Amino acid sequence: MMVDAGGTAAVVDVLPKKERHHNDGGYSSGGWKSEDGRLSCGFSSFRGKRVTMEDFFDVKLSKFDGQTVCMFGIFDGHGGSRAAEYLKEHLFENLIKHPLFMTDTKIAISETYQKTDSEFLDSESNSLRDDGSTASTAVLVGCHLYVANVGDSRAVISKAGKAIALSDDHKPNRSDERQRIEKAGGIIMWAGTWRVGGVLAMSRAFGNRLLKQFVVAEPEIQEDEVDEELEFMVLASDGLWDVVPNEDAVMLAGSEDEPEAAARKLTEAAYTRGSADNITCIVVRFHHDKMGGGDDYSPSTLDSSEQPSPE
Repeated sequence: MMVDAGGTAAVVDVLPKKERHHNDGGYSSGGWKSEDGRLSCGFSSFRGKRVTMEDFFDVKLSKFDGQTVCMFGIFDGHGGSRAAEYLKEHLFENLIKHPLFMTDTKIAISETYQKTDSEFLDSESNSLRDDGSTASTAVLVGCHLYVANVGDSRAVISKAGKAIALSDDHKPNRSDERQRIEKAGGIIMWAGTWRVGGVLAMSRAFGNRLLKQFVVAEPEIQEDEVDEELEFMVLASDGLWDVVPNEDAVMLAGSEDEPEAAARKLTEAAYTRGSADNITCIVVRFHHDKMGGGDDYSPSTLDSSEQPSPE
């Protein structure tokens, strides 16, 4: 597929077709390595104790006038799977079409998140459902890493062995989020946990038309440089983070050489520790010994297999 974003971009889906849609009861994992060995990633996704699967994930590559861009995303649906599936299908496609994508990546990400939210709401205008979804994405442009977050999925990096969160969960009781919502006329109520209007346990999300005045899809974006201290990154839905602290996630993932094995270990650890949610992880490892010269993350190998349920 070719698109125009201030240059010509060839977009490659890293995930195999059979991973694009989950079936209920499925446990899937897979891995990918760049042709030059500079980058590898692994993913693991499990329905867990939930009746339905509402997590989706995506990994895409593109080339902009010789510059390589890698995109990773976790989308955790609530109230149904439609919003999360829509993000998987459209968020990165919309992002690479933004005219400022390469020149002002932060602005492009922010505007694309909110545009995609509006388009999803328009697409569901005749539906009686009110699905919503989180989005935790990481966009790697050369050596610049942009992490954007809406909701309570999370991105954590390991830098010189230390766990550093590159996103801050959007929870209704976060002081700045509570202030923003109350200023807009909303209320935060306790109903088993803090909820917007007594309904939604996160303060930002895609979808959720009935709460849209308060529950916005404006992302918070953090930027980091890929240097020799940056070892790997973990993106995951809250099915992991509810029971696995950031430091534990980095320790567990760091104990495996292959990112697919690391993602599987995280998923299994969350399930073993009692996670009651869908659990989806992406682990991205940076291989600095391969990073001399060039900037090519072209896909070469992709190993994906259906695994038995850890139940």
